[in-house]
Formats: sequence, structure tokens, C-alpha cells
Amino acid sequence: MHKLSTNSTSIHNQTGNVKDVQLLVLDIDGTIAGHDNQVSEVVKQAITAVQAKGIKIAIATGRMYCSALRFHQEIQSTLPLVAYQGAWIQEPRNQKIHRHLPVSRKITQQLLDYFEQPPLRSLLSVHFYVNDKLYVREMTKETESYAERCGVSPIPVGDLRQVLTDEPTKVLALCDDVNIINELLGNLRLQYTPAELYLTTSVATFLEAANPFVNKGTAVRYIAEELLGLESANVMTIGDNFNDVEMLEYAGIGVAMGDAPAEVQAIANWVAPNVEANGAAVAIKKFLL
Repeated sequence: MHKLSTNSTSIHNQTGNVKDVQLLVLDIDGTIAGHDNQVSEVVKQAITAVQAKGIKIAIATGRMYCSALRFHQEIQSTLPLVAYQGAWIQEPRNQKIHRHLPVSRKITQQLLDYFEQPPLRSLLSVHFYVNDKLYVREMTKETESYAERCGVSPIPVGDLRQVLTDEPTKVLALCDDVNIINELLGNLRLQYTPAELYLTTSVATFLEAANPFVNKGTAVRYIAEELLGLESANVMTIGDNFNDVEMLEYAGIGVAMGDAPAEVQAIANWVAPNVEANGAAVAIKKFLL
């Protein structure tokens, strides 16, 4: 894909054509929800206008299903909700789970052993997501901040091995020091191949580990091709971070937000203004309205 300048009026993509788009997939944090954790009226109006044209809307997020549900309802999506980077796809209307791809118990235990080595144990907040509940060793300031934004109640359990009777949907390590997260990501990518573990960052301070078959690209492909009978050329996606790369690459039109890392912007077809400038609405109006 080739990134276009923000004043370009056409899509130079051999698969994407504006008139072909029948599915719009949106990330939440940094894309439709900014610092205030809300979807602005401007973005909501743009989404409503797109739906009036018959274009389907879906959400694809790294958030927990229960945390993402209010956004799904707010934009009145009629499609399944893609949560946990695509590890969990569920239909809110009838609660049908289309997909659940957890992390193996063996790898989860290995990750926990690694995260609990000194000095990492004192630097990281480790989250296990099991059956759409959040389990933590203890409440830290990072966990409290995360829980407040996501609207969830973490369950402190001491030793996280206690909750591994079921395999976790996702493992998350949080640290305010971005350098530590980047170092962890690099080290884990040396230890695990992409066929063993999906590793990404959703924000600079969140290291996320998931099933190797999980990413937003495969999830969007499932929604588009398996459920709707569409092709990638019929899809537009908007995201702002490394966990959005696969869905930006998959879509006929992939839009990165203005705050996205340079590497993410580089693979997008177009770069929108940032979330605080209602960049998602700008992109929607540009390409779909």
C-alpha cells in the first residue's frame, strides 16, 4: 500500500474503490474515542450518515468485550463486536460467540514466569483476561487508571496461576516506561515466533499477547467474507496504532489517524487528522459521504 497525502482526492490502490465500500470497521481508543473516552457528536453524525447509505459499521478493538459494548451500542452497529484484537467475536443481540481463540495455558505460564522475574515484577502490572473478566495480582496505579477508562472491575487474586483453570483470551503487561515495553516486545519476539504467539502494542505502554491466529485483520476478514460475503475491496478500516496494522493492510481503504506512529501511517492509504480533531469523521466524509 502507498500512503497518500492528506489532500489527495483519490485512492491509488489496486483493490480499493470508494464506490465499492460496503463495510466500515472502526477502532475505539485513539480513533473514535479520544481523551474524554467518548464518541463525539461529529463522529456519531458521520457514522449515522454512512449507515443511512446502507454501509455496515463494525468495531474492532483491543478492549474487553464488556468494555467495548457501550461503543458498539452507541454507534448502533448491527454486526458482531470484535474484541481482544479479534480473539473474541460476539454478537450482542443473541450473545452468540463467533470466535474465541485463547492463549495456551503453557505459554501463559511461561509469560508469567518471565514477567515475575526481578526487576520486572516490580515494574509491570500483569493482566489476565479470562471469560471476559480481568484478573490481576494486585491493584496498581496503572491498573486503576486502565480500569477507570475501560469501565471494568479488576479482580485481585495474588498468584495469577490460580485463574488458569481456563485459558486466558489475552495477556497484557502495563508499564509507564515505554522503553521497558519496547524492550519486552523485542525480547519476546526473539523467544516466540508469530506462529506461537501474537505480540503487539495497542498503546505505547501496553504489551499485548494473544493466540497466534489473532489479529484485527483476520477478524475483519471473517466479518467481511464469512458473514457478509464481501471482499477486501469492499472494506474501509480506520485505526491509530500497531494493533491496527493488519486490518489497515487488509482493507481496500485503510486510514491511519494523525496520532498514529509513523510506521502505521506509512502502510495506510490516507492519514486523517487526529482523534481530537474528529479525524474519523473527516475520513468518513472524504471517502464515503
